[in-house]
Amino acid sequence: MNDFLNAYAVHGLHGRGIANAIGAKIANHKLPVLVIAGDGDTYGEGGNHFLHACRGNHDITVIIHDNSVYGLTTGQVSPTAHQGAKSKSTPYGLPEQPIRPLHIALTQGASFVAQAFAGKVPQMVDLIKQAIAHRGFSVVNILQPCVTFNKLQTYQYYLQRTFDLDQNYDKADLKQVLSFVQKAYEEEKFPLGVLYQVNKPVYTDFLEILKNETLIDKAKDTKLITKELLKEFL
Repeated sequence: MNDFLNAYAVHGLHGRGIANAIGAKIANHKLPVLVIAGDGDTYGEGGNHFLHACRGNHDITVIIHDNSVYGLTTGQVSPTAHQGAKSKSTPYGLPEQPIRPLHIALTQGASFVAQAFAGKVPQMVDLIKQAIAHRGFSVVNILQPCVTFNKLQTYQYYLQRTFDLDQNYDKADLKQVLSFVQKAYEEEKFPLGVLYQVNKPVYTDFLEILKNETLIDKAKDTKLITKELLKEFL
């Protein structure tokens, strides 16, 4: 199907939000593109898309609601759930270790990594604004209690374990950042703020066809687009 959508948002398949966002960004690399998703679809079904978006440093912002469960399907454990967590899908306890989203984002190439807590709204809003303003793949992992299905990671749980980054924190030194994040993980603590930020080329910088104009600004005729794309990419 060859068509165009005049819309401000797309509700994509579960786990495929990042793939849709990358397509939109390549079609119009001057357009700010955001993904709003959960920990289940981003780190579970869409984990491969998340990983490759990091390594490509695609210029999109991914805002992740991390509540450790699949809340819309009545509380099955998600990839960030603690080992031993019981749910409808794991009545005898989850045998797996939780995924480490911050570690993945940092080690696979994301150029902006932040963490927020839903209980600190002003700080969360500020971090989202910074993520959108950043040029590159920006991730905001939002610790968000599910008061219905998750009785472990409650607001009190996070209030006792979250802490703000020190003003002297160096967010550009990847080696130190990784060491800091690992220590916090081992102590079951959750740092809040911009953990890592660097400036480097984004994915669309390497596409010659986008040097002078966006794809949507090129000829809309299907035959012309196909011929031009083949000439540039093959």
